[in-house]
Amino acid sequence: MVYAAAKKATDDAEAAAALAWPTVGAEITDAAAATFADSTVIPDRYARPDEVRDGVVVGDDESYELPLVDMARLLDSESSEAETAKLGSACRDWGFFQLTNHGVDESVVQDMKDSTMQFFRLPLDKKKAVATRAGGLEGFGHHFAGASCAKLDWAESLILLTQQKEQRSMEFWPADPATLRPSLDRYSLEMSRLTSRLLGFMASDLGVEREALAGAFRGKRQSVALHHYPPCRHPDKVLGITPHHDGLGLTLLLHVNDTPGLQVRRGGRWFPLDPLPGALVVNVGDILQVLTNGRYRSAEHRVLADAERGRATVVVFQDTCVAGTVRPLPGLGEARYRAIEYVEYLKGNYRGLAEGTRFVDSLEISVA
Repeated sequence: MVYAAAKKATDDAEAAAALAWPTVGAEITDAAAATFADSTVIPDRYARPDEVRDGVVVGDDESYELPLVDMARLLDSESSEAETAKLGSACRDWGFFQLTNHGVDESVVQDMKDSTMQFFRLPLDKKKAVATRAGGLEGFGHHFAGASCAKLDWAESLILLTQQKEQRSMEFWPADPATLRPSLDRYSLEMSRLTSRLLGFMASDLGVEREALAGAFRGKRQSVALHHYPPCRHPDKVLGITPHHDGLGLTLLLHVNDTPGLQVRRGGRWFPLDPLPGALVVNVGDILQVLTNGRYRSAEHRVLADAERGRATVVVFQDTCVAGTVRPLPGLGEARYRAIEYVEYLKGNYRGLAEGTRFVDSLEISVA
């Protein structure tokens, strides 16, 4: 009984912190929908040309290849060691990789893609049936954060808590299209299973007990963001998503179509990540950076709009902590980050997003 009461108190605190996210959720108005439909003139709230130009984008004339990791090779005893080393290198050097042969049921993936596009094709009034509420996180609308939060991202989004099931707010789960709820339910479970498989190989690369890493993720929150970035006639003036680091554990992104737009910052330059057919994009979040004592690095990334084609993605965020705290796992040397209660981490991370700073940097321990 004492354990159950303590767990409920912790869950309630986590929920309060998550839903008190100072990221602004704003309604998609008729005027916003009209702007997305005809982008001849960019309203001031979307105009961000200086931010688009911030940093050098690597051009087509420079050869580079973002990391690819093959799940089939990870599972093959003859190639697993070499592929695990590739996985570790990707997480250390880039914080991003594309995962091929991931093993997720193709029908589940296709149903998720189809349902996502069907939702975003609905008339605005139907999408607003699950509109975000003032001060809330979940629902349909504009979701934006950071020092430039007076500006809007060139996107419409649907954000939902998906795991654990008892934490779902079903009033925000669209009933139209009818396929979306069951598609997302199946996809959510597949992403949980895939995360578990990946964590096993990450633990092997890091040289820690598999259960230590997997246990930090087990039973923790999972959320999903469906994003739609309408085409924009002036892509040099708008941002699809503000540059940011993911603040949680592990992120798994599904490209619904093949429109590019995602860029990863490395060495002060932006590297475009072109979608690879059949692959998922996986990236390290700030808490995983802390768990691995800085061996894995969370990377800054952003999304740009395309002049002619819309872009849609399904992004799953897997949360993590160790016994209610954010701290490095044992066995990874002297701690480089101070421990902090999970709820306090969430509050600090969300404050950092609102201020345009990165909270995880404040947790680093100075080395003499």
